[in-house]
Amino acid sequence: MMTRQWTFFSLSILCGMIAASCGQPLADFVYDKAEHTAPALVVFTNKSKGAERYEWDFGDGNTSSNASTKHEYKSSGNYAVALKAIKGKKTVVATKRILVKAPLDCLVEIETEYGTMLIRLSNATPQHRDNFIELAEEGYFDGLLFHRVIGGFMIQGGDPASRNAQPGEALGMGGPGYTIPAEFVDSLVHVKGALCAARQGDEVNPEKRSSGSQFYLVQGKPLTKDELDMAEARRGIRYTKPQREIYLSDGGTPQLDRAYTVFGQVIKGLDVIDRIAEMDTDPRNRPLKDVKMKVRVIK
Repeated sequence: MMTRQWTFFSLSILCGMIAASCGQPLADFVYDKAEHTAPALVVFTNKSKGAERYEWDFGDGNTSSNASTKHEYKSSGNYAVALKAIKGKKTVVATKRILVKAPLDCLVEIETEYGTMLIRLSNATPQHRDNFIELAEEGYFDGLLFHRVIGGFMIQGGDPASRNAQPGEALGMGGPGYTIPAEFVDSLVHVKGALCAARQGDEVNPEKRSSGSQFYLVQGKPLTKDELDMAEARRGIRYTKPQREIYLSDGGTPQLDRAYTVFGQVIKGLDVIDRIAEMDTDPRNRPLKDVKMKVRVIK
């Protein structure tokens, strides 16, 4: 058995030596691990020999000309990855398949020119989760603005009237024509990175129903122990130890808990919130430079 394995290995080397001596490039590559879950950053290592240049096709419409490279797959799928090793007019192709599984959680990406945020939607708020996914999949959010930004507090978007809005135009009253019942969950609070539903005030909306499309992402500020104790007393809330630790270290806006529905959490890209929150704004808190978004469902 050992002899057969050695013989096969020797023949492989011999074939490679013969091909190289004839000026024929060899194409081969490996990737970092057997299983990936979307969104997946896959690292490819080029094992080719004798080539002058390379062309990668990642199977999802994206390409690269780097020798070794990495690529992020936004969605699950069974992708055929091809690497061309090119020397002069000679081209040899190596093809392998890579399986990217769907995530167990409901994930969305919000892409801006200031970076991309990866957000986990909560299964504990199914009406908000499903509505957000439906709007994202139909492209509702694409091209809309973060039209209201208050440093140390939050960044807000999702008004359909913000698409192609003129500078200085008042925004914040638009929506898809419906609202969503509040879904308050004790485990979901306004810590930094929380995805929350905007809504009209209590005087016209005593049921605290959420806007059908407008949302905000919490920036907030770290709280002191006394400030958090006071927030608990005012809201009639007892935070868990992990919730208190996040409020004290990363910050948030506990004054909004049980008043506005939290339905997700940024798990990657918190710094994007900070960059947008630092922008100069007009008297209506609209950034002087438009911040457009693109929302993608990871599945």
